[in-house]
Amino acid sequence: MSKDNKSGGKTATDPSAKDTHYATLRRAHRDAKRERGEIPTPQAQKRKRGGEDWKPPALAPDQVHLYGLHTVRAALDNPERKKIKLFVTQNALARLEVDVEALGIPFEIVSPQEIDKVLGPEAIHQGVMLETRPLPVRRLEALKESPLLLVLDQVTDPHNVGAIMRSAVAFNAGAVITTQRHSPTESGVLAKSASGALELIPYIQVTNLADALGELHKLGFSTIGLDSEGPAPLEGTFSGEKVALVLGSEGKGLRQKTRETVNALARLDMPGSIKSLNVSNAAAIALYAARLHLKA
Repeated sequence: MSKDNKSGGKTATDPSAKDTHYATLRRAHRDAKRERGEIPTPQAQKRKRGGEDWKPPALAPDQVHLYGLHTVRAALDNPERKKIKLFVTQNALARLEVDVEALGIPFEIVSPQEIDKVLGPEAIHQGVMLETRPLPVRRLEALKESPLLLVLDQVTDPHNVGAIMRSAVAFNAGAVITTQRHSPTESGVLAKSASGALELIPYIQVTNLADALGELHKLGFSTIGLDSEGPAPLEGTFSGEKVALVLGSEGKGLRQKTRETVNALARLDMPGSIKSLNVSNAAAIALYAARLHLKA
């Protein structure tokens, strides 16, 4: 049985002391996640519950609202990004760590609620929003010097595409190529999920994926489609000095035309009970394997 110490507090072995210690750790962990913007604050949750009638404002085709500290900071640092106006709270301005006077664009100090009115109650904007123009259109011809590309066959979820962009940047891929239809366009949700990666890698949308794959073949790329029932493991399928990994949509996987167009189909061998992964996780593993091949 535990005893009180001489100072009147509980000893380290007292169950209530342990409970207090773990509760403190849980609070610290939760607060750290909120600070990083991974979970909404109680105020944001309250705004979400009260924003059921919110409707997004109409945006012009050449207008994009980016939000979140990492996303906006990366956009401000990108010389190819045309910035229109910065909206930021006083607290977020200190955390953004930029000299807004030197940016050369208009800025306005606002309240979180004013940003909510534009982005909606679910957006974890961390007190900062940047109005911009979309990034310049990129062409496949510009990728001939890059040894590693990632191609997405109608991956529709902007959160998945954003996560894939982060992995693509981490493994120094030259571009993320996707279809114009059934794929997310440049948006605040996509950019927030990419957490700055959208500014660091070309996001190329093509009209016809099969034609784009044919063009990559002419540029010297070996195209490998990932399929859970592929005839061979991915690591034994690589060839050549240029690799383009092709991943299918979240539900249907690769379309038949894509399967017929790639140079090879391959699978990720997984010894565990689960035999399929989220497309963003599969992309990260495939990129790692491709980099091992390219280093060899």
